[in-house]
Amino acid sequence: MCYHPAMRKTPIAPDEYYHIYNRGNNKQPIFAEESDWIRFLFLIIYLQSPANFNKINRQILHFVKNRIFNIGQDEFIDIEKHRNVELINFALMPNHFHLTVREFKEGGIAAYMQRVLCSHTKYFNTKYNKSGHLFQGPYKAVHIEDNRQLLYLSTYIHRSPRELSEWKDKEAIYPWSSLCDYTGKGRWGALLKKDIIISQFKNISEYKKFINTSTAKTLKEKLGDDLLID
Repeated sequence: MCYHPAMRKTPIAPDEYYHIYNRGNNKQPIFAEESDWIRFLFLIIYLQSPANFNKINRQILHFVKNRIFNIGQDEFIDIEKHRNVELINFALMPNHFHLTVREFKEGGIAAYMQRVLCSHTKYFNTKYNKSGHLFQGPYKAVHIEDNRQLLYLSTYIHRSPRELSEWKDKEAIYPWSSLCDYTGKGRWGALLKKDIIISQFKNISEYKKFINTSTAKTLKEKLGDDLLID
């Protein structure tokens, strides 16, 4: 089961940025195997437009072998042309996720998140013979009030993998985060709107320094409780 967007009470406005997050019901994992992570990654990248995709399993297999999805140029252009939202950055964690998203068209975030979360819930419950809600209530969408919050939120999201002992100080190569796309070649082209963040720094090294010097205390002061996941 997944929650309907109508259950949300906070209004979402076009051209504004939001921190979207949710965690597993009772803090349970929302991924069990690598293919689960890959499929969710596919959803958040390619469901930015209303386009439908068949045979997602083929895309997962292609990613396993090549660490990239096999999306044709025409499909890529179509997604960019008809997108409802713009994805700025993300981090997927074992029992929760973070996205920074811009509402590109009215109702875009609601449509995007309904497709992503309902698809993942149905897939996960079917695959593992489960029932009921996978996620802990409706997703949270917290408005980002200014550019300062947008910058510090990117740091907060990109530092998330440090919570995992095996990825501490290795978050730049964590495959389920957009940090490797910010600091490397990038896997998603125009489907990840990273320039709004990166363009505010002299170079990639300066952005890395910004991440490394933004302490947990600083992030709490700059972002406040609403933008942080408990």
